[in-house]
Amino acid sequence: MDTITLSPGPAAAQAFRLGIIASAVCGLAGIATLYWLGVLTPVFAGYVLVLLFPVYLVFAATALSVWLGYNKDATALRPVYRQQESSGRSE
Repeated sequence: MDTITLSPGPAAAQAFRLGIIASAVCGLAGIATLYWLGVLTPVFAGYVLVLLFPVYLVFAATALSVWLGYNKDATALRPVYRQQESSGRSE
């Protein structure tokens, strides 16, 4: 029996977008809170924003994509074949 595979739809795309926005807002709020409390110096806050925050967003995107079903690999691919044109023309 063949297994039914469903690809993520528009609801998953909207959930991914919302999750990335929520992750970014929470991350920036966390950095701002730590800076406001005096835990982060201005130089270290800049380091965190420029180098560590994008890595955090990549991890958040990876977790969201796996959770929402975007984690397809080469075994999930099917071959695509071109159909021969039957118009009788040869080019």
